[in-house]
This record gives sequence, C-alpha cells and structure tokens, in this order.
Amino acid sequence: MLKSPLLSGARFLARFLREKWGSTRERTVSCSQKRIKRTLVLTLLFLLTACSPRDYLTRRLASDLISNSDSFKAPQKFLLQTGIVTSKEYPSPEYLVLQHHGWISANTVGCTPGLAPAPCWDIALTPAGIDIIRNLIAPEQAGSSSRTIPAARRELVDVTGISKQGSLADVEFTWKWVPLNEIGNALYTADLHYQSTVGFRQFDDGWRVIERDVHSAQTLNDALKNAEPAP
Repeated sequence: MLKSPLLSGARFLARFLREKWGSTRERTVSCSQKRIKRTLVLTLLFLLTACSPRDYLTRRLASDLISNSDSFKAPQKFLLQTGIVTSKEYPSPEYLVLQHHGWISANTVGCTPGLAPAPCWDIALTPAGIDIIRNLIAPEQAGSSSRTIPAARRELVDVTGISKQGSLADVEFTWKWVPLNEIGNALYTADLHYQSTVGFRQFDDGWRVIERDVHSAQTLNDALKNAEPAP
C-alpha cells in the first residue's frame, strides 16, 4: 500500500514541531533556573551586606561582648592597709586569711584621735609578706601604708539565658574569679561560680552591652557587684 505524500508530510511536520517545541521548552526551563539561581545569589549577597553579625543577639555574641567589655576585663584589686586601722578594717575575712598565711601580723593598740570605733589594730607585713607583695605592687607603693594589689580577673563561664523585649534585653550569665598571684589564690577560689544579669541594648550598628546607666537596665558593673553564688 502506497503512503500518501500528504500523510507523510503531516507526520514530518508533527515530528519537527515536537522536537522544536521540546528544545525550546528545555531552553526556557534552563533559562528560568539560571534566573532563579542568579536572584538567590543576589539576595544572599544583599542580606550579607545589609546585616551585621551584631544584629542578632545570640549567646555567642553576648559572651563575646561581655568578655571584651572594660568592666568585665578590669582586674580585681585588693587594698592592703598597714599601720593603725580600726575594727572596721580588721578583723575582716581578707586580713584574717593573710594573717593565717603568715603574711601580716596584727596587734591590738589604742586608737589615735579621730579613729573609731575601738579597738584599733596595728597591722604590719611579716618578712614572708614583704617577699610576696614586693613584685606585685608599683615601686612607689613600697614604703606606703596603702598598697593596691591586683589579685584576680574574671572569666566568663557560660551565658545561661537571654530575654528580649524590643531593642532591650537581659542576659543572664555565670562567671568565676581566676587568681593572678599568691594573694589572689589566698583570697579567691576558681571553684566558686557567680550568677549575674546584665542589660543589652540594640543600636543602629547592632547590640551592645550596657556599661553606663540607661533607663532601668542594669549595667555590667552593677551586675558584677550584685552577683550571687550560682546554684
């Protein structure tokens, strides 16, 4: 049976259109996928340039801001007062610890005029005490009756919670003392953890820890002063 030229031509045209349309559709899908990928890349680049790592108050960011703040990094200093002191200064726990280590001696004496309440105490460094502190104080303090001794620094243990309300937040964290020398080892223990809560505020360049009084939020300095032993 002979094939009709018309039928053969129709079949050829149909096959040609299918191939042509399929090829065009594949190119269209491919172009659409490329446009979608290009749009996603541009959007991601925009978000990366528009957002700062400080825009989101995460526990990691809070830890970094607290640890690097001036208040937190300030070393804890112990003021050692020798000579005649009142019972307000002695017996205090710190002086009793130093006396227990044999670094100071204390004897009761009569109070000089203007000193109260009685009794008064004569605090003196022992030879062992002089050996301990001679490298811990500035040279000009060597002959002074008041000596400032850097004893410990703070170390952040963990951020335990963040409570946000708009552009303000309260961050709860635990920290501990790290002794810097033998005086620090005697007065501070690294095993005791403290719990504090500090205020944060969001500015145009991201979140910041509050180091000065802002409304009712607690400053980091106050948070460290008001610290309580952690459970």
